[in-house]
Amino acid sequence: MFIGGTKAKSSGLLAAFAAAVVIGCGSAASAADMPIPAKAEPMYYAPPAACGSVYDFFFTKCPLTWYGVTFYGTVDMGVTYQTHGTPFDRNFPTGASYLLGGGGGNATNRTPGFGLGPNGLSQSNFGFKVLEPLGGGWSFVSQAGVAFDPYSLLLSNAPQSLQNGIGVPENQQQLPIDSSRWGWLADQIYAGVNSATFGTLTFGRQNTLDNDAIVAYDPMGASYAFSVIGFSGKTAGAGDTEDARWTTAIKYRVNIGDFRLSAMGQPGFGYGAYNPNQGAVAGGIGGDIRHLGPGTLSLDVIGTWEKDAVNIGTTFPGQATAGGWPTTFPGGVAAALGSGLKATISNQTSVMALAKYSFGGWTNPAPVVGKEPPAPSGPSGIPLTLYAGYEWIQFVNPSDPQRAFRDDGFLFNFVNAAGSHLSANGTTIANNAFNAACGSGTGCSNEAFQVMWTGAKYGITKDLDIIGAYYHYIQSTFVNGVNCSASAAAGNSRCQGWFDAYSLVLDWRFLPKWDAYIGTMYSAAFGGLANGDIARNNLATTAGVRFRF
Repeated sequence: MFIGGTKAKSSGLLAAFAAAVVIGCGSAASAADMPIPAKAEPMYYAPPAACGSVYDFFFTKCPLTWYGVTFYGTVDMGVTYQTHGTPFDRNFPTGASYLLGGGGGNATNRTPGFGLGPNGLSQSNFGFKVLEPLGGGWSFVSQAGVAFDPYSLLLSNAPQSLQNGIGVPENQQQLPIDSSRWGWLADQIYAGVNSATFGTLTFGRQNTLDNDAIVAYDPMGASYAFSVIGFSGKTAGAGDTEDARWTTAIKYRVNIGDFRLSAMGQPGFGYGAYNPNQGAVAGGIGGDIRHLGPGTLSLDVIGTWEKDAVNIGTTFPGQATAGGWPTTFPGGVAAALGSGLKATISNQTSVMALAKYSFGGWTNPAPVVGKEPPAPSGPSGIPLTLYAGYEWIQFVNPSDPQRAFRDDGFLFNFVNAAGSHLSANGTTIANNAFNAACGSGTGCSNEAFQVMWTGAKYGITKDLDIIGAYYHYIQSTFVNGVNCSASAAAGNSRCQGWFDAYSLVLDWRFLPKWDAYIGTMYSAAFGGLANGDIARNNLATTAGVRFRF
């Protein structure tokens, strides 16, 4: 059994959540993760009236909206059985170790058994969104939310999970994995303006374009329990999970007919403004090709560049054998030996290509304006959607090597060129992970990393979906003078490696705001991506119930 303790001082969070429930009801969609559309979809029927009672709130699709302010939230609770699990972590956003090692790095997965399974399909959260008309076709828009664990009721706080891992041996750690979710900065906080003609311009802490695209093009909808690219922010952050959200971001989206354009920038405010980089820019183009054969084909391409991006990982000096398996589990924070945190600094470039082909769905083919459409007697076309995605990422040395800086509340200190020794506070900085001073073999070069996925969703009925997906990582060899043959690749984390995951889910929407689900995900690491892992595969089967308002 690997159920962990959940004692927490969380009365303030509980009170805030209760207040949101009493005040009213938000969007039935996954509002915290979806961008405000630049161009509104056609309104075929009148929107539902705001909730008028507690019964309406729980059992109908009424929104909790007054004067342009909509409160939203998600509570996702379940249980999980894992063949190589990690104890429940009340601070880390996922709570459970559904994915082996978070998709890379030293995996703490070690114990079979049952455990708590929070946030299986989506992150539990609450907040509000504003849409206030300004006249002339323009509206003021804003959003502010927080993410939390539904069992401990603590705010999602990956840095706290990292802090808890300093000085703790790997075989006793929970989930010391980096993330863009950090306490009150665990979700989006932005404001801006919207026009159906000219698009949406927003400022503040926002999902990256890659992050938004994953929600739309991942067959699992960026699920934690069933999706590699949902659990790990590596894909959404163009290589680093911290970079899945930028704090001082400027974001623009516009739809022109069936085409869409997007642009986003972080104009260099840096780490002092709680950014995960010191400057970044991204752009995207996409569109929908309707009536292509029996369905609609959606395509998007996104490019991203980030300067001095930060990725925090655990480090266990001298732990692994030549075959990559751990032999000792050093604790403490001594400079030469012990478990600590390494901040790897790099410039990153990524290109993401996405496709989705929909044959139809359980919709009413002839909606009636001004009235609720009747329940359809059958699907429109085949209720099947096919998904595919690919991302290429390049890591190079940073533009500005760091000697000391603050990130996610930590003061990181430079100790040596390779970042292989810890400072007194259990931290170190790797400025040279991709050059001759990397500390491995005869030196390192730029790293190429590839992510790819495919899957399908089929509507068995209008309220029951079956979803399947496959995810794959490929890491290039970026170390010189090291034997990286297939039999010895795990002996060095910079050798070529790959990572596979397969998942299957049944999702039943038994009430407008409620769904129940059960599914499983098998993940396995190979080569350099398995270096230092306690176990090299995990089968996580999870069942839960989700309430979204």
